[in-house]
Amino acid sequence: MTKPFNTRTRRFTWLLAASLVLSAQAGTAGAEPAGGAASGALTAAIPATQTSSASASTGRIAVELDGRPLQTETPPVLVSGSVLLPIRDVFEALGAKLVWDDDSKTVTATRGQMTLVYRIGDPTALLNGQTFTLPVPGQIMDGYSLVPLRFVSEALGCDVVWDGEHRTVRITSTFTYETTVAWGVNLRSAPDPDSETVGEELLPAGSKLHVVREAGALWLEVRSADGRSGYVSAKPKYTDYRSDALADKQADELIAYGKTFEGTPYEFGASPDQTKTFDCSSFVKRVYEDILSIELPRVSYDQAKEGTEVGLDELRKGDLLFFGARGLDIGHVGIYIGDNQILHTYSKELGVHIEAFDGQWKKRFVTARRVF
Repeated sequence: MTKPFNTRTRRFTWLLAASLVLSAQAGTAGAEPAGGAASGALTAAIPATQTSSASASTGRIAVELDGRPLQTETPPVLVSGSVLLPIRDVFEALGAKLVWDDDSKTVTATRGQMTLVYRIGDPTALLNGQTFTLPVPGQIMDGYSLVPLRFVSEALGCDVVWDGEHRTVRITSTFTYETTVAWGVNLRSAPDPDSETVGEELLPAGSKLHVVREAGALWLEVRSADGRSGYVSAKPKYTDYRSDALADKQADELIAYGKTFEGTPYEFGASPDQTKTFDCSSFVKRVYEDILSIELPRVSYDQAKEGTEVGLDELRKGDLLFFGARGLDIGHVGIYIGDNQILHTYSKELGVHIEAFDGQWKKRFVTARRVF
């Protein structure tokens, strides 16, 4: 009886079978693809004493991903010359998603433009609609479903080497870890601050991440350099990841939140620690901090020193606009919300409101700053 496939509890574990060819010299380490790298087959030296029986070897086998130990839910085993690895742990660590159809005993793995479909027991699988032959057909053993290593080497484009001397499978991914953690952040199991953390410790500043995708305006789906997959905050303070698409989504979140305060009374010198009243700079400070955790100075003159300056022909949603007011070079600030409009507050009669960026505002305009 097979164990149920449950993506939350991970109680059902897929195993990945590495096809290994016996060598004439027992104890030799190392491996190379049979027939060239493109074949995806893995050959290695395994002592005859390890492969003489169809039963699984109980000697411990380690797995490394990009030079780091990969913790697997089920320990790898050696069966008749094949190393069996948990496919769920490997695929998810490499950023792929798995879907299991229990009726047909079929697994579908996806990552980016790759889609791999395999039914347990079949000698072939479909990779982006193309058929390829597996070195070992999938099987079910002791309640776990087994599939061959070519799921990794061919589907995900990884290099896989069996180190017989050290009984270690070494997987080298094609990932580049292009994003750096700027502020200690939790790796979470879902794009939700209340979801469980993946691992007990924060990802410290300086850690490297691969961004799999932007999961909305406030979350990034990532893979860490130590092989963990999950979600981290997309707020600017936490990583150096930036994109125009993400900035646009975050601006929409910022503006939508700011609009919830429309009509809130204006009070000069209003405390930024409350939302019953605002002045121009306390309003901007509160909105940016609540949505994006961007901590701006209290007054507009100092806020105008943050971020980078942008020209009027470069404005995008979420940029800050600064104006001369009350005899000061810079005495007023508003949020540019697109379509030549400003979200701001300066009048007891109007409170927080939206108006066109023209007329007096164009005449009093001093500078625009981009802070995310």
